[in-house]
Amino acid sequence: MSETPDSAVQPAAAPAAEKAGTPQAAAAVDPHAAATVRAYVERHRAAFLDDLADWLRIPSVSAQPEHADDVRRSAEWLSAALTKTGFPVVEVWETAGAPAVFAEWPSDEPDAPSVLVYGHHDVQPAAREDGWHTEPFEPTVVDGRMYARGAADDKGQVFFHTLGVRAHLAATGRTAPAVTLKLLIEGEEESGSAHFRELVEARADRLAADAVVVSDTGMWSEDTPTVCTGMRGVADCEIELHGPDQDIHSGSFGGAVPNPATVAGRIVAALHDADERVAIPGFYDGVTELGPAERELIAELPFDEAAWLRTARSHGTLGEAGYSTLERVWARPTAEVNGIGGGYQGPGGKTIVPASAQLKLSFRLVAGQDPAHIERVVRDWLAGLVPAGIRHAVTFGAPTRPCLTPLDHPALRSVARAMSTAFDGAKVRYTREGGSGPAADLQDVLAAPVLFLGVSVPSDGWHAPNEKVELDLLLKGVEASAHLWEDLAVSLRRPASHR
Repeated sequence: MSETPDSAVQPAAAPAAEKAGTPQAAAAVDPHAAATVRAYVERHRAAFLDDLADWLRIPSVSAQPEHADDVRRSAEWLSAALTKTGFPVVEVWETAGAPAVFAEWPSDEPDAPSVLVYGHHDVQPAAREDGWHTEPFEPTVVDGRMYARGAADDKGQVFFHTLGVRAHLAATGRTAPAVTLKLLIEGEEESGSAHFRELVEARADRLAADAVVVSDTGMWSEDTPTVCTGMRGVADCEIELHGPDQDIHSGSFGGAVPNPATVAGRIVAALHDADERVAIPGFYDGVTELGPAERELIAELPFDEAAWLRTARSHGTLGEAGYSTLERVWARPTAEVNGIGGGYQGPGGKTIVPASAQLKLSFRLVAGQDPAHIERVVRDWLAGLVPAGIRHAVTFGAPTRPCLTPLDHPALRSVARAMSTAFDGAKVRYTREGGSGPAADLQDVLAAPVLFLGVSVPSDGWHAPNEKVELDLLLKGVEASAHLWEDLAVSLRRPASHR
């Protein structure tokens, strides 16, 4: 690790307040502070990247049991790095699976808000024979990019907070962050976060925060800085349909007994209406609708649908009527058939009524939807579709709740300002994530808004061969982190009457 802030850096003047009239006005970044942060980051760039490369050499693949010791070694490495950064409290938290790392740096100000940073230190599997041009666990820098598994997802984006907090101290002259800063870096995200919610519930008192910052996301593109405002949730189920006790002759019995494969087809056909809306009664109960302002912001993004289709390996778009492709992916709930089977699948024909059929369905959920409610309405809907003579069973997996931070939330504006400052005053736009993740558990258990701060770009190749991170963008992440804490200290501070 590189050293803590050096005495050669002079503290910046106190930041000025934003113009009156903005909701819960927050601190604007002083130009001298921005220059101080950038100079500090540049001075420590080489040591920072050397340290990151050292961490990336640890193959912390949580999905592969043979790497369990490496995942633990990764947690211990990060624990030591955070201690050297200056965090006075650093602990490795055990779970029934892989260990997580917790750190806390209390602010010197007793009324300062608390902010929890979330990320993960485990990575996806990787091997040279998968198509890597270099060894995946030997970081290689080429043309300003660092190639290694975990460079972008998520070690690089976790690690930028270490240099970020030191630059924050250097620019403000503080000896502790402007907020009480906490980190929770889990070790099982790439294998499903199986024990994450249990950990958060058990440690909720230690993790209590006024806001959560998730650094496990990205930006729209290299020249379009963005801040994510939310992620969809997900619920999934498997449906078993049983008819006759064995396959039976379709000539002797077909047309006179119910066919489970036919019922499976009817369930799939009934899943959507003619406008591609989910046709399950009650499915849209509570959905937070897209407002005109956010629809305008989404429409402003430089979206190339043809290029998006090429990435999807698809030959056309289809979805809920009245919404654009991005709106469908980010802000609308969906129902998908993930798998369907039943009956004879071998060569030639076999004239039977099959004994059974199976369906696998998943539902992406948006803000306002409750996974428990979705499970109830799906079960009720199926009960009305399955005819007498067909026995059915429905098994739901563990759901993930959706999360969304309103565009006018003061803390979200703090993140956007920090990003804009790091990107030399560029306009910062807003996006959402179509996928799902454990951030919603933090929002649910801690009752705190979830904010996203990430600088990865689509070309970084998460989960793919030749994963990389753009080094200049990674350092922009460091700068954004450095600017964020002072701003959040103001935007999250509660009025004295509410303390």
